[in-house]
Amino acid sequence: MILLQTAAPAANAAAKATAEAANAAGPSISLWQLCLDGGWIMIVLAVLLAICIYVFIERAIAIGKADHTDERFMSKIKDYIHEGELQSANNLCKETNTPYARLVQKGISRIGRPMNDVLVTIENTGNLEVANLSRGFTWLATIAAGAPMIGFLGTVIGMVQSFYAIAQSGSSAQIGDFAGGIYTALVTTVAGLIVGIVAMFAYNFLVARVNTVMNRMEAVTLNFMDLLNEPAH
Repeated sequence: MILLQTAAPAANAAAKATAEAANAAGPSISLWQLCLDGGWIMIVLAVLLAICIYVFIERAIAIGKADHTDERFMSKIKDYIHEGELQSANNLCKETNTPYARLVQKGISRIGRPMNDVLVTIENTGNLEVANLSRGFTWLATIAAGAPMIGFLGTVIGMVQSFYAIAQSGSSAQIGDFAGGIYTALVTTVAGLIVGIVAMFAYNFLVARVNTVMNRMEAVTLNFMDLLNEPAH
């Protein structure tokens, strides 16, 4: 009983100390309030972030569809070509409708010409497919490099505002006269770095996915060229 009576005042004292510390720390600031305090620079960064997210999702879906492969595709093409059914092989490529299938379709359309011509045609088609998959990557690269610079621009603007406030206040300047400008500067810098980092990771992820598709297209090209060099059974 004595222990309980001793513990109760100690718990109350600890709770009181915690409350006083929370009050001394001042009110918390929400993320939305931070964005508002950043000024018009935050609107530009928000637009860039929206573009980054849109490009990433759209390209990720497109590349995911392009990376879909059918393990039986090349074996069916091989059977059709050996049987001389080039039209059936061409129809299969149209139905599959992937970058790999379009490479093979272009190669089938050049059967009968010199092998070097067939290879060059397939390689040119592959370059076009890669360029199509990489559409929009320029936006991500630009945002990755430009967003931190825009954030730094906000920093410079905030510092100019701070020193202007000091100059206007003269000898009576107080920390509150320029703290707001520095605060804005720090917020825009952080926001610009966040947007730039997101864009950089999105760009590198998509580039890696496209490289995977390119490697598979090269493998399909080699298989198709070997197929053309095989003797018919």
